[in-house]
Amino acid sequence: MTVVVEAGDLDLGRFLRPGDRIVIGQACGEPTTLVEALIAQGREIGGLSAFIATSFSGLFTPEATESFTLSSMGAIGSLRALTKAHRLSVVPVHVSQVGPMIEAGIIGCDVAFVQVSPADADGNHSFGLIGDYVRAAVAKARVVVAEVNEAVPYTHGELLPGAMIDCAVRVARSPVEVPPARIGPTDERIAGHAAAYIEDGSVIQTGVGAVPDAILRLLHDRRDLGVHSGMLGDGLVDLVEAGVVTNARKPVDRGVSINGALIGTKRLYEFADRNPDIRMCATSYTHDAAVLARLDKLVTVNSALEVDLTGQVNAEQSGDSYVGGTGGSVDFVRAGSRSPGGHAIIALPATAKGGTISRITVGLSGPVTTARADVDVIVTEFGAAELKGQNVAERTRRLIAVAHPDFQEELERAAHTIRQRGF
Repeated sequence: MTVVVEAGDLDLGRFLRPGDRIVIGQACGEPTTLVEALIAQGREIGGLSAFIATSFSGLFTPEATESFTLSSMGAIGSLRALTKAHRLSVVPVHVSQVGPMIEAGIIGCDVAFVQVSPADADGNHSFGLIGDYVRAAVAKARVVVAEVNEAVPYTHGELLPGAMIDCAVRVARSPVEVPPARIGPTDERIAGHAAAYIEDGSVIQTGVGAVPDAILRLLHDRRDLGVHSGMLGDGLVDLVEAGVVTNARKPVDRGVSINGALIGTKRLYEFADRNPDIRMCATSYTHDAAVLARLDKLVTVNSALEVDLTGQVNAEQSGDSYVGGTGGSVDFVRAGSRSPGGHAIIALPATAKGGTISRITVGLSGPVTTARADVDVIVTEFGAAELKGQNVAERTRRLIAVAHPDFQEELERAAHTIRQRGF
């Protein structure tokens, strides 16, 4: 039987045991009331640990996590502050594998904390703003604690039957919002080069941020674009309302935008509410290689911290600072690169730290997130370097051409050795 409580009456000690492992819904689907209760009550229960993929709420601070341990797939959003304080354990994992690892018990899940919409006429709750791994967590958990939020949209896709909820916490509070990023001149130049690869009828995957938003703004003259993505922001609304995104030419899921997480503002959430043209799916579908292989003209756009002269991509760590994550980039890079008529774009500014560091580098300062054998197109504000099928020597030439001119001479000297040996 489901126990229904108001937020102020929630006693986690009724449902959690010492040492429990908690999996928390991520991004704008983060159940903030439950997280606040965990922060306030976790020490009394003792030995708790939690996993969350990303967080934008700002609730997870070094001080707040002193009563439990926290792990994640990366330092995305407000989790970055935890890595600086050495309060976050990073699990290198592709987004597509988070759900399967929960199912297999590799990522422990005794308790699932999720945010859902109010129930429909059949007693089913929508997961609202996320699909990704929450359904896997609910299926694995001994206890399901659901934040039933009146402000969460009811979206089509993943549903949670009310009978599967052990504790329903009723709230009416605005979900986490992520406002559109400020777009600068460099972002616009990067977007101009990237958008050239998106044709009429293309199926697009993007993240959120200044460059993805800038790219979407350049697509208003396209026709019949499709969407199959791990996350979507407010830019989707503009393209749908302009008649650009129709999903009319997709060979699968025709007429429907497939998505794993809505990361944006109230405008996006209201647009998605009971909208049959948007389907929220688990990563077992959004990032599945077999599903993605059915999409022709798939163009994927992902970011990176740096790229070395042979095409290796680091999207996680800058020196001693962990600032990114594995995410879903590799899943989509491989899919876009192999899609007939498609492309996989890695977009990044040519420099960092006020132009003092080149992001096209001789050697990476962090791990290899995406192998050079998977890389297709690298885009900076100086152009696009098409690397797929090119030998190592030619890759150095093309990457130096899109590096900032201030660093090209230095890179040329390093590339000479690479070209001499041929690898």
